Amino acid sequence: MESNKIQNPESAVPKTPQMNDRDLINDVLAYEKYMTDSYSVALNEASHDALYQDLLTVYNDTQNMQRELYNMMFKKGWYALEAADTQKIQQTYQQFSNYMTQFPHNGQTQ
Repeated sequence: MESNKIQNPESAVPKTPQMNDRDLINDVLAYEKYMTDSYSVALNEASHDALYQDLLTVYNDTQNMQRELYNMMFKKGWYALEAADTQKIQQTYQQFSNYMTQFPHNGQTQ
């Protein structure tokens, strides 16, 4: 059976009770994801335009940092992806295309 795993060679880390580089980066990545979610809620609830713009700037910085950390972990082989097969992608696309037929398009109402 062919593996659909996409992964770089894993960078070695010490197997000790102390936190290693992978543990630390993974911890910071989880924190950045949490912060991105929190800023998203704050953006939805901001009533003042200047506050919204400040939050948006911080949100974008946080989101970009999260992506950089993810990319670093992937490059070091600490994150693996699974390639989806073409048939499954097509089935999912068809499923969501069918959902779209239930809603009005281009701002038109029924």
